[in-house]
Amino acid sequence: MSQSFGKETPKLGFGLMRLPKKLTGIDVEQFKEMTDLFLEAGFTYFDTAYVYLGSEAAVRKALVERHPRESFTLATKLFAMLAPTEKAAKKQFYTSLERTGAGYFDYYLLHSIMENNYQKYERFHLWDFAAEQKAKGLIKHVGFSFHAGPELLDQLLTEHPEVDFVQLQINYADWENRTVHSRANYEVARRHGKYITVMEPVKGGNLANPPAEVKKLFSAYASEASYASWAIRFVASLDGILTVLSGMSNLAQMKDNLSYMRDFRPLNAEEQKLIQQAQRIIGHSAAVPCTACRYCTEGCPQNIPIPDIFSALNKRLANGQFEEASADYAAATAGKGSAADCVECRRCEDVCPQHIKITEKLKQASTLL
Repeated sequence: MSQSFGKETPKLGFGLMRLPKKLTGIDVEQFKEMTDLFLEAGFTYFDTAYVYLGSEAAVRKALVERHPRESFTLATKLFAMLAPTEKAAKKQFYTSLERTGAGYFDYYLLHSIMENNYQKYERFHLWDFAAEQKAKGLIKHVGFSFHAGPELLDQLLTEHPEVDFVQLQINYADWENRTVHSRANYEVARRHGKYITVMEPVKGGNLANPPAEVKKLFSAYASEASYASWAIRFVASLDGILTVLSGMSNLAQMKDNLSYMRDFRPLNAEEQKLIQQAQRIIGHSAAVPCTACRYCTEGCPQNIPIPDIFSALNKRLANGQFEEASADYAAATAGKGSAADCVECRRCEDVCPQHIKITEKLKQASTLL
């Protein structure tokens, strides 16, 4: 690992899971504009994954074919849960190379490791496989993204000290969350001396539109600052952060992020106290902690739009928007499964990175909406 690793990487990364849409696909032209703005502002880190539908191919068109390879760094991921065999799992790496045309990956991650899947990464020898590709120069830095508790994280980092970094879900709302373990996992990673890339700093967009009491708190201090800026600056202010991934979906979000991260200023003492107040407010929120990653919808036998239902439910639970919640629920379920159609197979719960008791929340949505 080079001595400059983690020290020269700009603190804003471009997360490519929620790229702008056009009809049924990715709006590549808008993505090109966003990419150009990002690079012009001095940022370099792009984060995609094998399972982000259309993302790797769009990276090739918007980034790889239009900019010198040394002008950016690219991360992608291997998701063992999709692979029936070890050979199929390893093939994801070569498919990603082909899709992106990048030649090599600056950062390569074993994707979404949890209690119910970490042994598969061992069984398929994927840690060794990533190390082999690093030795060949096809990977510069190896890491993994993680969605479980501090005990497993400590175990993995003890068993695999060779990894360069770990990707964790960290945001001020989940700092003391007993299922996400933001603070506890952060402390484990730092104790092992690992740099951290941060995912979900805005909690799937939820912290760009926090509860009204939190909005009032932040606006009173800095009326011009976006609510998302508070979330991203919170994690970027932590020690040992390689970069903070923001899943920007349009030019407006890109411009907002660049406005305060181009000349990044860590939170001062007064701002930290305001964040702590916001944490206390949100800690009593009844909102469902869904980040709309949509892993839950892939295998749903009833075609239930779970994240959209939870978004509607949160308008009712967190904001008291009864009519808006009912209207959003009706729109989300039109032509699809409703919350009441859940057959409790719990496939969704097996893949949920937030460990939400989805079937229970769907029952609540059915009752309230």
